[in-house]
Amino acid sequence: MSSTYTPSIGPETVAYKSIEVDGLNIAYREAGNASNPKLVLLHGFPSSSHQYRNLIPALADRFHVIAPDYPGFGESAYPDPDKFSYTFDKLAEVVEGFLEKKGFDRYGLYVQDYGGPVGFRIVTKNPSALEWLIIQNTNAYEIGFTAAWGSLRGDLWKERTPASEAAVAGLLALDTVKAIYLQGSTLPELISPDNWNSDFASLQRPNAHRIQMDLFYDYRTNVALYPKWQAFLKEHQPKTIIFWAQGDIFFTPEGGEAYLPDLPKAEMHRLSAGHFAVEDCLGYISSHMHTFYEARVAPKA
Repeated sequence: MSSTYTPSIGPETVAYKSIEVDGLNIAYREAGNASNPKLVLLHGFPSSSHQYRNLIPALADRFHVIAPDYPGFGESAYPDPDKFSYTFDKLAEVVEGFLEKKGFDRYGLYVQDYGGPVGFRIVTKNPSALEWLIIQNTNAYEIGFTAAWGSLRGDLWKERTPASEAAVAGLLALDTVKAIYLQGSTLPELISPDNWNSDFASLQRPNAHRIQMDLFYDYRTNVALYPKWQAFLKEHQPKTIIFWAQGDIFFTPEGGEAYLPDLPKAEMHRLSAGHFAVEDCLGYISSHMHTFYEARVAPKA
């Protein structure tokens, strides 16, 4: 017996693509039928769309899912920081342009870590784009900072100097990157070492430390925007489901609870997990996203 097989992209197959946005090559992962409800996944530090490699196919049966890499992350363009401004304003501008090019004009938005500052900038500018909101360990309240932010808030944000940069350089070390994945997990054997090894390898590229330091320093602008984001949530009351890992190295359990007074109808799930909860809580997150969408978001016949 012999046969010939030609691979094809099915509705739940994850495809790895790129598109030019403002002269930059932006890499992204995409899956799902284009006629399905649209869902955008925005990644955190120090990862890329790689953090959603398992969540994307778990959601692609119901949603048209897309997850971009920011400039300077993953497989996206890596412009010289002397020529490109690595700020959260700029990342949001590029992602907004990316979504426009892809025809994502109304979507669900999954925000984790850096995904919050990027995503909140986009939807506060264009509230009608947001169909529903999935929050997973991204900060919008002062109470959300753990002690891991001490040198950032106490040194770097006050004055950017070689000494203050040195005080936070440990955040880019292999042991720290590994701890970001493992701290708080009750089943660390579910978390692949490929995560921290690939993230750390990415941090060894030319200018990588400078790029991350630029973003570390610019993170202070997010805190200044917290009142604006809180007012947006309170005014627009987006349909929201929250997955909050209780053992996150960066964000306190109280940071998750802080959303509830502004979003009293939000559905809260407290996870015994760490920063990247999709690693060990994948099935739980996926199933509850499906259920929430059908019950609270999907148009009723």
